[in-house]
Amino acid sequence: MPELPEVQTIVNDLQILTGDTITGFWTNFTKAIKSDDFEEKIKGQKIAGVKRLGKNIVIELANDTFIVAHLKMTGKLLLSNQKLITSNQKIQTKHLHHVFSLQKNGALEFHDIRKFATLELADKKRLSEIESGKGINPLSKEFTLKKFTELIEVRKNKSIKSFLMDQTAISGIGNIYASEIPYDAKLNPIRKLQTLSETERKSLFKSTLKILVKAISKRGTSFSDYRDAKGKKGEFQNYLKVYKKAGKSCAKCATIIEKNVIEQRSTFHCPTCQQ
Repeated sequence: MPELPEVQTIVNDLQILTGDTITGFWTNFTKAIKSDDFEEKIKGQKIAGVKRLGKNIVIELANDTFIVAHLKMTGKLLLSNQKLITSNQKIQTKHLHHVFSLQKNGALEFHDIRKFATLELADKKRLSEIESGKGINPLSKEFTLKKFTELIEVRKNKSIKSFLMDQTAISGIGNIYASEIPYDAKLNPIRKLQTLSETERKSLFKSTLKILVKAISKRGTSFSDYRDAKGKKGEFQNYLKVYKKAGKSCAKCATIIEKNVIEQRSTFHCPTCQQ
């Protein structure tokens, strides 16, 4: 599933759509659309902006409604030069399920292999409801060491890994970065938050920002399905230190990287570097 760096990369790519107008909409999978009269309500609307909300992509329309797209496991939003969908294209592009035709920028295509991704048209109240269930945005100015410490204080019984993946605490971090961040901070992801010293908390905070920012700069992590809005793979998979490297040697100390399961999620760490 695309995590914060992948979603932010797509959002950055989609800034080109600001000021454009949606001229049409095509779909062959209405089950993914969680709002009634979706096409009718978005057609002719000008795009006021594009932003990220957790792992959601939010396209703001000029009439104060918001297209909320969640990519789930295998969703992809791709910019395309082709405005109209032909029968031939539908045959050739097996996993293309939705297309937003645009006045200036061709089209925005929504592909999804497993068909778990969703679209929703939300008003301000509904968007606020979605936002209220999410934790702090770690890329925001509100994400300070003080706030980070407060979040830890009310979740002391959680492990580091569980805390980082808790979407009600910090929004957007998934399994990849919840393994890479503790490695960078030299902390065992299994450790309980209550065991962390002040110095270790500060290190975890700094590593959270460092790894997320670096992953965005490398345009995300691509193992199989993730692509940016231009259809290209990310590069951060080339910089991973522990994720999916169980049985391989740690790049720092040559100790064999171990794999554990925390809350039914695979977790990777170096038993020597991470204490």
